[in-house]
Amino acid sequence: MSQSHGPDHLITNPDIEEYIESFFPPADDVRREMEEYARVNGFPIVGPSVGRLLYQLTLVSGAEEIIELGSGFGYSAYWFGKALSALGRGRVILTDASRDNAEMARDFLSRAGLTDRVEIRVGDALKIFGGEEGLFDIVFNDVDKEWYPPLVGKAYPKLRKGGLFITDNVLWHGRVLSPEDDSPTTGGVREFTKLLFAEPGFYTTILPVRDGVAVSLKL
Repeated sequence: MSQSHGPDHLITNPDIEEYIESFFPPADDVRREMEEYARVNGFPIVGPSVGRLLYQLTLVSGAEEIIELGSGFGYSAYWFGKALSALGRGRVILTDASRDNAEMARDFLSRAGLTDRVEIRVGDALKIFGGEEGLFDIVFNDVDKEWYPPLVGKAYPKLRKGGLFITDNVLWHGRVLSPEDDSPTTGGVREFTKLLFAEPGFYTTILPVRDGVAVSLKL
């Protein structure tokens, strides 16, 4: 899962975010528990605004095969799994280096009734991804930021035509705008974004939702 950092400045006015989220239906017990765990422990999750986007993109694309690169304790997989359940088919593969995170994900997603829609794998996300032979409908990227750039070339051949490569944190709390920030993480996000838009086989849009979500369609 991506590293936890406080924002240098806010991408979206928090009042606007609060206004939008005020219209969301109440969370179920499991999702509420996941969000509370993230809040108390400072664990980074995509949050309900991005979660709803992931759910919607899954339904719109009719995805069946989804893989997450960096799953943490399963919050984003919850949204993918819910969408797959609504479609009545498919699976999402979770990857995370932490066995503790994987066990938490297994518990949360089991209690959410999503056991038949998820497959949990412990280990290096990029190695697991590299070992997959089939094509995916959605690849969701949320690994550590310094590992973002090579994923443009790695994700493209593993997506079916019309598949989606979705990446979180591409605005990186506004740090991409700071010339003095030459950290590996910020540099990784900048280089990744440059490569993403330069790839002619992807049609990419960045949505300024929460910390920025890139949605790349394989042409």
